[in-house]
Amino acid sequence: MSTWTQFDPAPRRRIDETIAATALVVRRRDSLAVAIFVGIGYLAAFLWAIGDLAMRPGAAPNLIVVDDPLVRMFQRIGPASFEAVALLDTGVIRFLVSPIDIAIGLAIAGLVGLNLGLTYLAVVQPAACGIGAGSGLLASVPALLSGTVCCGPAVLIALGIQASGLLLTMFAWLLPLGVVLMLVSLTYVAGKVDVANASG
Repeated sequence: MSTWTQFDPAPRRRIDETIAATALVVRRRDSLAVAIFVGIGYLAAFLWAIGDLAMRPGAAPNLIVVDDPLVRMFQRIGPASFEAVALLDTGVIRFLVSPIDIAIGLAIAGLVGLNLGLTYLAVVQPAACGIGAGSGLLASVPALLSGTVCCGPAVLIALGIQASGLLLTMFAWLLPLGVVLMLVSLTYVAGKVDVANASG
């Protein structure tokens, strides 16, 4: 018998469960609302932490675009932050428009939102008894880890702590690590959702 026929189907089953549960999050209005609300909140917090979003009440509405934005947008200015190509003042908030930062933030916010949307479903539509707050705690840990990459350097600066090159390198690795952990968490929580009997 060939090696392929003896291959454990569990990973494939896990992928199918994750896809089905993720689709359920999008189909149900309640879980989609949770995912969108959490995702928007996380994106705003991410942009705030890296300095792309700030309160500037009283500033005159204004829009400034840099020269050669296609080159500037790829210039790194931190462990996980890139150069802004425009500055937008609305009179209440100031927004530094950095396309790469926004893309990173959207990706992380999407994963965080899906994790919490699935956690919500695991509580209201459990595949087995006993699913509860533990799943929510597990889903929140990767989100906290991934957030460390944007918040960490800012916290060090605020506390006046000199960050070594090694420490900044560590922060740069936390972002991909957080994404991987959120994907693992997504797979785990998806297995706790009763997709077959779920209703919108």
